[in-house]
Amino acid sequence: MRLDRSGGVFCHVTSLPGRHGIGDLGDGAEAFLSFLGDADVRHWQICPLGPTMPAAGESPYQSPSAFAGNPLLIDLDGLVDDGWLDDADLEPVPDFPSDRVEYEAVREYKQPLLRTAFERFDEAGAGEAAPEFDAFREREPWLDDYALFRALSDARGEDTWTDWPDPLRTRDSEALAEARERHADEVRYREFLQWTFDRQWRDLRAVADEEGVSIVGDVPIYVALDSADVWANPEAFRLDDENRPAAVAGVPPNAGDSGQRWGNPVYDWGRLAERGYDWWVARFRRLFELADVARLDHFLGFVKYWAIPADRGDPAAGEWCEGPGRDLFETVERELGQAPFIAEDLGFEEPAMDELMAEFGFPGMRVPQYADWCAEGDEYQPMHYPEGVVGYTSTHDTDTWVGYFEDLPERQRECFRYNVGADGDRATEWEIIDEVWASEAVLAMTTVQDLLGLGSEARFNEPGTLDGNWAWRVRRDALDDEIADRLWELAGRHVR
Repeated sequence: MRLDRSGGVFCHVTSLPGRHGIGDLGDGAEAFLSFLGDADVRHWQICPLGPTMPAAGESPYQSPSAFAGNPLLIDLDGLVDDGWLDDADLEPVPDFPSDRVEYEAVREYKQPLLRTAFERFDEAGAGEAAPEFDAFREREPWLDDYALFRALSDARGEDTWTDWPDPLRTRDSEALAEARERHADEVRYREFLQWTFDRQWRDLRAVADEEGVSIVGDVPIYVALDSADVWANPEAFRLDDENRPAAVAGVPPNAGDSGQRWGNPVYDWGRLAERGYDWWVARFRRLFELADVARLDHFLGFVKYWAIPADRGDPAAGEWCEGPGRDLFETVERELGQAPFIAEDLGFEEPAMDELMAEFGFPGMRVPQYADWCAEGDEYQPMHYPEGVVGYTSTHDTDTWVGYFEDLPERQRECFRYNVGADGDRATEWEIIDEVWASEAVLAMTTVQDLLGLGSEARFNEPGTLDGNWAWRVRRDALDDEIADRLWELAGRHVR
């Protein structure tokens, strides 16, 4: 699928305004889509939508499921409309901060209400909603294992599934059947949450369609070890006879660093190929139920990947292994048709990766924060972007543009101003937004933080750190008509 020249804005759902402590699928999301429609912005990019966990710093990239939705994003007012909560149940609403998410406080408030909604739903025998609920359970083959995994995880407290008793860890059929019976109510509760999330997300996508906005989702190449994905699909990963990782992902040492050991289990691509890449096809099929376009994180890993023996702590102990390459994407095309993918190729020079992207027409990424502004022809300067890329002002993993610019050496600042013809009359963030929108990149993307000219205090994530990430939120009155008009004017002037 070929993408058309257009513009987009990144803002993860958790960052949206809302009165229940976290961005959700309710009126704050609808208002944001209305803003994008008014601004003639055609793409809304988000992070993965899966559940997040305190132990992983609430990262949406370390979720217990690559298929499930995050129950914290469920709109409680929507449950009132469904009749499973009353307005009085929501009171008193804690005095949540409007500029950040306090995840534990949100859980303490929302989780009992979600449980109450389920109990009322179940007490009524699901009523008119029963056929829809049953159809969802039948339609989503990942749901049964996910719900049981979460029930078992809750029952076993701090244990990860690799610490469970052998019959559960290795998925003995009798042990699984007994566990489903013992935890039947909790399993059904987890299914209810996923059905509710799915219903509300589909309603929100209908609003996006009305505004002419497509959703750009995100696919982390690796999944968390402590996830339903690995527990329920051991054949897709390089595990030992005890269903524990034999090799984990990372990156090798480079000049000036000792490499990284990420700890995610790596895939058994040979066995997946024999199975027609069934797990990946199912993953992409679910993703395109939720989004219109998908960004493939760490695209290099589909070409080659660094595998570290699980019993070794030193990244240097790993080795390069061959990824599935074109075979995977040919299979995906046969099963799902031509899928609109964006390849995250930042920082890697690998001819085989470039050839794979070119063969399937996947645009790469360019971020001007990686540019040397004093080097002629630098590929990260927007005036040198080719058509087949997505240009960003910043991303969820970088500093904001203003934060980046404030830390630039003065010589680099001077070169930037010279390159973009800055006259000092415009705010720095709008200089770079204008340059990215003017570039040849097929998609031009910015962030809400850059639209608002915010500094490093508004950074969404700092890779390699656990604390303080994924918490930033936009205030309800921040995205006003003036910003929408400015984006609308840019879209017209640069034909986006």
